[in-house]
Amino acid sequence: MKRLTVALQSDKRTAEYAVLAERVERHGFDGLSVYADLGFQPPLPALVTAASRTARLTLGPACLNPYLTHPVEIAGQAAALDEASGGRSYLGIARGSWLDRVGVAQPRPVAALADTVQIVRRLLRGDTSGYEGAVFSLPAGTGLHYEPLRHDVPVLLGVWGPRGARLAGQVADEVKIGGTSNPDMVRLMRSRLTEASLAAGRDAHAVGVCAGAVTVVDRDRALARKIARREVAMYVEVVAALDPTVEVDPELLARLRALLAEGRDDEAGDLLPDDVLDRFCFAGTPEDVAARTLELFAAGADRVEYGTPHGLTGPGGIDLLGSAVLPAVRAAL
Repeated sequence: MKRLTVALQSDKRTAEYAVLAERVERHGFDGLSVYADLGFQPPLPALVTAASRTARLTLGPACLNPYLTHPVEIAGQAAALDEASGGRSYLGIARGSWLDRVGVAQPRPVAALADTVQIVRRLLRGDTSGYEGAVFSLPAGTGLHYEPLRHDVPVLLGVWGPRGARLAGQVADEVKIGGTSNPDMVRLMRSRLTEASLAAGRDAHAVGVCAGAVTVVDRDRALARKIARREVAMYVEVVAALDPTVEVDPELLARLRALLAEGRDDEAGDLLPDDVLDRFCFAGTPEDVAARTLELFAAGADRVEYGTPHGLTGPGGIDLLGSAVLPAVRAAL
């Protein structure tokens, strides 16, 4: 089953999350994610608020990282959200971006993700035998001092590369390629996950693929794409080098990085050619967004997630996605 979800940036007042979550559910989307980007609010309060105002949406952070939040604490947050949502949650884990800005090293990221999954799962199921990992360990006798609602919460890994895909094939329920609307990248990830899952003795489609990116939809195509350029520039600076199916001029990326560092986001966005823009965000009319969504599903995506800012305004963008894009995609499927 193909799923359509919405992702929010964690930069809002608590009351806004309640209103937006209700709006997302009312339109019929399948889930709601909240980002965990450096410098923004931790996603858990927003997600717990969303859980209290919804009955059907799958909810989760996309994604927590073990370098800022220890795996033991991640397990606790996963259990808290799962209880608050009545078992509707998932746990997203990634290495994290921009952490070097605050002096946080990220050694052995794939091993760190593997250790995090192991520790979280052991804690949730009450396994106190201990775990010796390459980056994180759990001493024998360590456990949670309460009973989680579920002993197994679905795990999403935010990865791009072949090593991350191999790990996901072994341990994950889903992979999110965060910051892409590129069917070629989805096709490559689907191939990698199929191979890794089979090698691990799992079903070829044991791991779902989610493509998610900045989204700006509006009836005014030119205006939507102008806003999208500004909004996606900070993410292109991070993920362009991770996509082997796209060639982005290194000089362009260097200029982009310099402008972003000076706070000149509009100028940075103006550097992005149309073909690059369309690989890293959803931008344009409802028809444009629906068409790209269907391309991603055809390439092997199981879920497409529409990210902030959604439109000229957040609520307006969600309404247009829900009233025009979602029914068009579902009718086509």
